Amino acid sequence: MATTATKTTAPAQEQQANGNGNGNGNGNGEQKTRHSEVGRKSLLKSDDLYQYILDTSVYPREPESMKELREITAKHPWNLMTTSADEGQFLNMLIKLIGAKKTMEIGVYTGYSLLATALALPEDGTILAMDINRENYELGLPCINKAGVGHKIDFREGPALPVLDDLVADKEQHGSFDFAFVDADKDNYLSYHERLLKLVRPGGLIGYDNTLWNGSVVLPDDAPMRKYIRFYRDFVLALNSALAADDRVEICQLPVGDGVTLCRRVK
Repeated sequence: MATTATKTTAPAQEQQANGNGNGNGNGNGEQKTRHSEVGRKSLLKSDDLYQYILDTSVYPREPESMKELREITAKHPWNLMTTSADEGQFLNMLIKLIGAKKTMEIGVYTGYSLLATALALPEDGTILAMDINRENYELGLPCINKAGVGHKIDFREGPALPVLDDLVADKEQHGSFDFAFVDADKDNYLSYHERLLKLVRPGGLIGYDNTLWNGSVVLPDDAPMRKYIRFYRDFVLALNSALAADDRVEICQLPVGDGVTLCRRVK
């Protein structure tokens, strides 16, 4: 598969045939819960419990610009690619907790997680954002600009690896980033990891999305899976094993969204 920097999802026709990515739709693509219309990536067994989290703690605190972007994204045929609202809230708080100022995002889609990050950064904070599809990014750009944070974003259309290689070649960029969030092509996660360890400062964080990959990481190899789940599953398993053995980072894997693994650089 070609090197890309875009959020990974099922083809639109497969989503329509199978419902959403966590099996909450039926064979006709009908949805059973209110939250399943977009970003339904929770691994909680109880839909009611997940809805409780959204209604009680997430939606009441969601900035209007993020709500608007979430609703716009819900109408897009590939809306499963978006970051879930609870994960967006988590990223926003994480950025504030570590005092990040210079960040990076690989895989943007319509920019929900990008907006969550931008809103958390100080006025002079920056985000280097990469995706192969500018059209999707521009779908969310009016919401980003309306929120007054568009000036923080340096969007690069195209594959991420060449951009990262250029940064690595510049010694002044080494250790200059406080945070990087990766929600893109799973087959390149390990390639991103090696480069990001040079670019993120010691004590800085790297976040990898989808590290529980629809729960498929614990399924037997002969279990029935959608084609895109099976295709990327081995890459996710390889990433998880590599991160667990990597003494250059401290890790914490969380069941937020579709699984998020945080890596704190220590070497």
